[in-house]
Amino acid sequence: MSVTKNSVLKWTLSLAIFAGLTSALVAEEKAADKPAKDGGWISLFDGKTLENWDGNPEFWRVEDGTITGQTTADKPTKGNTFIIWRGGEVADFELKLQYKIIGGNSGIQYRSFEVEDNKWVVGGYQADFEAGDRYSGILYGERFRGILADRGQKTEITRTEDKKKIQINVVGSVGDSNEIGSKIKKEDWNDYLITAKDFHFVHKINGVTTCEATDNEQQRRESGILALQLHAGPPMKVQFRNIQIRHTKKPAKKTAATVKKK
Repeated sequence: MSVTKNSVLKWTLSLAIFAGLTSALVAEEKAADKPAKDGGWISLFDGKTLENWDGNPEFWRVEDGTITGQTTADKPTKGNTFIIWRGGEVADFELKLQYKIIGGNSGIQYRSFEVEDNKWVVGGYQADFEAGDRYSGILYGERFRGILADRGQKTEITRTEDKKKIQINVVGSVGDSNEIGSKIKKEDWNDYLITAKDFHFVHKINGVTTCEATDNEQQRRESGILALQLHAGPPMKVQFRNIQIRHTKKPAKKTAATVKKK
């Protein structure tokens, strides 16, 4: 059987295409396997740039390998301002990071929304923390129903029988608020872990559960954005590092990310 020059070229080209496709598939499988090798954890901050993060550059920067938000007496923020993660929405997940705060109040927004016509303003579920002794570890609804679980509480969020008012039902305890607060370090690094599964939320600081809540109220949110808060008020500085997420269920579809200003 004779072999023509054209048939050799076709055969060589076919091999090259096959090899290319195989290499691409192997690379894709390796990329897909990478999070699994780290237990499913994905880093949201590279420690060097604000890639995928969007905040007011007057207040947010990278400093010493951290996302840093700061206000001063000469440069205050008129209202709470946020740096928003633009890598997509989240649904069910575990989120862990380290934070340090000097003065003021801050928080980690999740399953949240942007307020229309208000750049870098966010509402939704917030894992709160502060420089003081009162609010660290609570579940707060920023522009979203207020305190949903105080420190030390297990709550269920419902409505009154007439459906006119939101009702926060304390159904249990995760510990004494003051004792939990004593485990939180002042002007030093603390570990924060947030778990969201279905409509059940758990906050932990330094391995200690600070609150739990189950949201059975009609305004509950099944997905939304992540953001970090810089609070209005006296001068403050907040820093975040080692920000990682493990998705246990991603949003089925993109939800509305903005709400009208009230």
